[in-house]
Amino acid sequence: MGNDQSQFSGIDVKEKAVEITDFWSHHSANINFGNFNKLSVFIGEPIVDGSLWLKQTPLEKSCKNLMIYRHPCILKYVSSWQKGSKFHVAVEDVRPLSHVLLSQSSLQLCIGLHSILKALCFLHERAAVSHNNICIASIYVTKDGSWKLGGMEYLCKFNEITHDYLNKIKTFRYHKAIDPNEQKTLIGNCDRYDFIDLYAYSILVYLYAYSILVCEIFKNKSDDIPALSAFLDLCKNDLQNIDVNARPKLTTLLQHPFFNHDFIQIHCFLTELPLKSDNEKSNFFSMLIEKLKSFDEATVAKQLSGLLLSRMVLLNKTAQLTVIPFVLCPKEDAVSSNGLFSQNIFKKYLIPKLLDIFCVRDAQIRQLLLNHFIHYMNCFTYDELQSQILPELLVGIKDTNDHLVAITLRALADLVPILGAATVIGGKRAKLFNDGRPIIHSTKRPRRPSRRNQEIDVSINPTPSSSNVTEISDPSVILDLPERPSPDGEEGETSTEGGEIEAEEDIDNWEDWDINDETRDISNNPGMSLSEIVSSNVDNSSAEDEERDNVQTVETAINDLNITTKNPLPNILELDIKNQKDATKIDDFDFFQDMEPVIQSSNYVVEDLNDKGKKSESDKKFSVVESDHHEDGWGDDLDWD
Repeated sequence: MGNDQSQFSGIDVKEKAVEITDFWSHHSANINFGNFNKLSVFIGEPIVDGSLWLKQTPLEKSCKNLMIYRHPCILKYVSSWQKGSKFHVAVEDVRPLSHVLLSQSSLQLCIGLHSILKALCFLHERAAVSHNNICIASIYVTKDGSWKLGGMEYLCKFNEITHDYLNKIKTFRYHKAIDPNEQKTLIGNCDRYDFIDLYAYSILVYLYAYSILVCEIFKNKSDDIPALSAFLDLCKNDLQNIDVNARPKLTTLLQHPFFNHDFIQIHCFLTELPLKSDNEKSNFFSMLIEKLKSFDEATVAKQLSGLLLSRMVLLNKTAQLTVIPFVLCPKEDAVSSNGLFSQNIFKKYLIPKLLDIFCVRDAQIRQLLLNHFIHYMNCFTYDELQSQILPELLVGIKDTNDHLVAITLRALADLVPILGAATVIGGKRAKLFNDGRPIIHSTKRPRRPSRRNQEIDVSINPTPSSSNVTEISDPSVILDLPERPSPDGEEGETSTEGGEIEAEEDIDNWEDWDINDETRDISNNPGMSLSEIVSSNVDNSSAEDEERDNVQTVETAINDLNITTKNPLPNILELDIKNQKDATKIDDFDFFQDMEPVIQSSNYVVEDLNDKGKKSESDKKFSVVESDHHEDGWGDDLDWD
């Protein structure tokens, strides 16, 4: 029944036994093999008293039957090996029913009895064998609460049930489950070979009824299983009938209302999902969530979470739309109706299964999990996200499936606030981006002088070119450069409204300089003659030319220094699209260009050469400088007095 080579490599069997019987000891084991990370290992005793076990020990015979008879409701065989003088059998991770019976809810007990009944129907109808020891000791419970039939060491075929065989196993069987009339039945050549298991099952049901009573006493919990009393009467009156032929078959029990409860039907449909048609699946999944909300969420999670997250359900199109969003989205609070489970229930029952599913390298399943990842990722612990989820996500970004890579990157982005960017992306990081938000000042900044005013100051207060060069060359002197405008979108002092007011004030001031002063001078001196006005204009033009030369000298000196500065940015008015004005480039400001006199010679004036040397002082005062055109100027023969 096995050898040293069939033992798993790296299996760690715990020394402390879960259960010890006359035939073996039950231990838990840790292993990393396929879909298994935990197993149950039975270690058999090398020598067992009794003539029945001369060829095989009870554990070896049970192992053989587990290998032959496979059913979802029968304990799943994994491997077996011989180590020294002891025989080892590895099965799925289970616990004895006796350890968890009192903690089972009414629905869980009902489902468990239904599972055992289906296992017996399989053995009787399909395999034509009898179990011969239906009791609590032969039933095990998986991690998700499913009942599995074990204790196959007394199993035999119908044609092997003899008086001698029953006598040999009688001392090892559960005495309360032995039919007191089974010897008489065998002597009478009865055609019914299922009577032994029928009677034992009826006793098991009564034990179930007792367990219900215990649960009610300790938990103050009322009965929530319909048709329970009718089923108990059936077990007492029909299954234990003295006349074996009057006992109903096991298959008829499956039709009883006790096993047609909504929760039982949901459980059966999910376990038999591969046998259902597409229409049946669509109808079932479309109404599943509403039915599940009527039951206790803890019972649903413990009993159905594994089935709801099975491969067949995850890959079903209807389930992906109507079931999975409710299963994978825990309720944020007690009154929320979006999710099916609360966060505490989700963490306790669904998170362990999701950790196992994340290890499955199936693109469709991984995409489905990642589509809802943001809803349940907070239910994982920090260590689970870092050590189990993150490595699997990093594998996903290297896949050739672009859609899988895209949703994996989104999931990694969701993990950054929890694990930190250094954990998610790894490697060295540097601050490559700056904070470009505008700085908010608590006090109002002083008003900047306009560009035009700065140029006026230079033209009005000219200084020698050498002094200008010296002052600019001094590094302690800070050039009055325009301030960098704030980024787009800043409100406050740089707004268009403030710029318009400032520009209007500047324009008004310059209008006073250009026009109003001249008008004011003429109005204040109404007696001024035309010659005085012309002479005044000529003097002003000469002063203007001198000032312009000084400004050009300063600008030439600055250019010679090769000072590299940023080009001054235009006024905010010129940047505003709404109030943009035509920009005109003005190199030199001619403040009196409109007042320059136009001097023309009069045709009727004849110069008197004889009186050329007799000009009066007033004539010299108002004389005009000769131009390059060599034309005659103002005649001195005119009387200017």
